[in-house]
Amino acid sequence: MLQNASDCLEVHVTVGSREEANRICSAVVEQRLAADCQIIAPIESTYWWAGEIQRSEEWLLLMKTTVERFDELARRVRELHSYEVPQIVAVALAAGTADYLEWIKRETTPGSGA
Repeated sequence: MLQNASDCLEVHVTVGSREEANRICSAVVEQRLAADCQIIAPIESTYWWAGEIQRSEEWLLLMKTTVERFDELARRVRELHSYEVPQIVAVALAAGTADYLEWIKRETTPGSGA
């Protein structure tokens, strides 16, 4: 039952608080930029910033969308995000069940009432 998913993406975004995670998830799903948004938390991130190694507690967001909607999704996340350089990366889905992939496409279609 696997189907090629070349036009579907999982987008990973990290945020600094549960409140920010909820706000971004609600906005992108309501605006049909993502079919869903899962919050995984807390995670600990270690990274370079401003010439120093930093550690922080973050929340990881996993969003399902389409290639067609990615640019608009990334733009909206940037508008809502508190970081100067937010992590917004997309991972292409190699395959998935046909009904799930169709659901992603349907729920990210502007004006969909499904």
